[in-house]
Amino acid sequence: MARRPDPLDKPGNFAAAWKRLLSFMRPYRILLIIAVALSVAGTAISLIGPQIIKDITNTISDGLGGDLDKDGVLHLGMMMVILYIVGGILALTQGFILATVSQRTASRIRSELSDKIDRVPLSYLDRKQTGDIMSRMTNDADTVGHSMNTGINSMIGATTMFFGAFLVMLYTNWALALASSLTAILGFFMVRGLMKRSQRYFAIQQGNLGAMNSHVAEVYSAHDVVNVYNGQQGARDRFDGINSKLRGSAFRSQFLSGLMYPIMSFIGNLGFVVVCVMGSIMVLEGYTTIGVVVAFMLYIRLFTSPLGQLSQAIVSMQSVAAAAERVFDLIDQDEMEDESAKSVRIEEVKGEVEFRDVHFGYIPGKEVIHGFSARIEPGQKVAIVGPTGAGKTTMVNLLMRFYEVNGGSILVDGVPIKDMRREDVHDLFCMVLQDTWLFRGTIRENIAYGRDDVTDEEIENACKAAGIHFFITTLEKGYDTMLTESDSLSLGQRQQITIARAIVDRSPLLILDEATSSVDTRTEKIIQEAMDRLTEGRTSFVIAHRLSTIRNADLILVMRDGSIIESGTHEQLLADGGFYCDLYNSQFHTRE
Repeated sequence: MARRPDPLDKPGNFAAAWKRLLSFMRPYRILLIIAVALSVAGTAISLIGPQIIKDITNTISDGLGGDLDKDGVLHLGMMMVILYIVGGILALTQGFILATVSQRTASRIRSELSDKIDRVPLSYLDRKQTGDIMSRMTNDADTVGHSMNTGINSMIGATTMFFGAFLVMLYTNWALALASSLTAILGFFMVRGLMKRSQRYFAIQQGNLGAMNSHVAEVYSAHDVVNVYNGQQGARDRFDGINSKLRGSAFRSQFLSGLMYPIMSFIGNLGFVVVCVMGSIMVLEGYTTIGVVVAFMLYIRLFTSPLGQLSQAIVSMQSVAAAAERVFDLIDQDEMEDESAKSVRIEEVKGEVEFRDVHFGYIPGKEVIHGFSARIEPGQKVAIVGPTGAGKTTMVNLLMRFYEVNGGSILVDGVPIKDMRREDVHDLFCMVLQDTWLFRGTIRENIAYGRDDVTDEEIENACKAAGIHFFITTLEKGYDTMLTESDSLSLGQRQQITIARAIVDRSPLLILDEATSSVDTRTEKIIQEAMDRLTEGRTSFVIAHRLSTIRNADLILVMRDGSIIESGTHEQLLADGGFYCDLYNSQFHTRE
């Protein structure tokens, strides 16, 4: 059986990733030019040092007969000290500039990713694992910032030193310079081959790291479920599989890239041997002086040591390229339609909602909603019921424009919501979902989420209506209690807080998706009374499996396989004796 192609198996495109990354650094090009200028200046200072040593050597050699110019030697020594101090200052300044540029670039990338998440369609987020997206926004963005600083700093310094040393060597003695450069050319081709092979594994490594983050986030966020169903071994086996892949790709990338430094060290030592042998012959033959050979021994170190730095810089830049590819993959995803030009708004919302022959499918060619049509009058309480998978929540997603319909239209007060901006559509609704969502903050901040004009009195009244006020007052800090992942709130209490959040919201339309699914019968009665008050004067859509909670609905829409098969009031549907009647009676028979 043929293995399905893994997108991580394709080799990373080093040049394309860095070209794209440099475009993010364009606002800081002046700083980069300054950093390069400082590097060139620092390199020039470093290259002057061997020339001074050559002069010192020749001065001492000439004075061996007893007439040593001590003042000249002291003067040359002081010049070297001053030059190296200036070189150190230039290096520190260059490092500061490059760290600034790299971190600002990484910050810009993180901001771009954050904005992108708001613009991608919900279908993309449904396809991707949360841990993988988090890995791109944290691990990959941090890798870009940290490794880019190391890589660029080393690359600029090593490159300027390499070419600067070669030019000075040519000026000092062209024969020795050409002989030593042959070893550098050999090293260049060897490193190039290793770089091509290792880049592929850097890309695979970042992908495996994303898979690891996804698995860890998934397992530990549902740790109780894993334990209840004794799924520890299965989770551990999956972890071991991902960990093995990550270890293999990391080993290959690190091993191949790690070969660069010893190869460059070997090339450097080989060049040193060439200079020593050839220089000695030239001195004996009278073609050069001892000072030139001594200087060349220093120059050959300055010439070959950048090769080792370049190898390390390439490793860092490969990590950057692999991480950047994953970042840009997210940035390049298709976005929702730009709606900045839309100006249609409903100033005074009545609350009339109409579904006109709505068709929709998550996958092209596979519809889940087939010609859905319904008309809801202003202020009506509409219940949508049906078996699991009937399309109830899908209808709410379409109403909120989380997804776009494939056919037909949805209108509010006669205005197609497609003609309105998404944020304007969202302003029409407040929602209470089955999955409670609370952020790290105080209870007061969670209830007033998204609104700055909510008073403390309104928050307390909302909590009283939701039946959570007394519990909050028993907490040490009351409404200022911080909510965290480890707080002691039950699932039902967290649901009550989200209901209080909906109560303080003044949006004219309301959506309740299994809002009482996580509370006990007594609390359900309290919340139901609050919901009745909440829905007064609002057009509301209630999705519920507990049919006892929607007896007083003005209209009940019964869905099955993506279509409305029955509609009417609770009494009418029971009297008809159809699917709703069977569904309603089955719940009570099950309870008995």
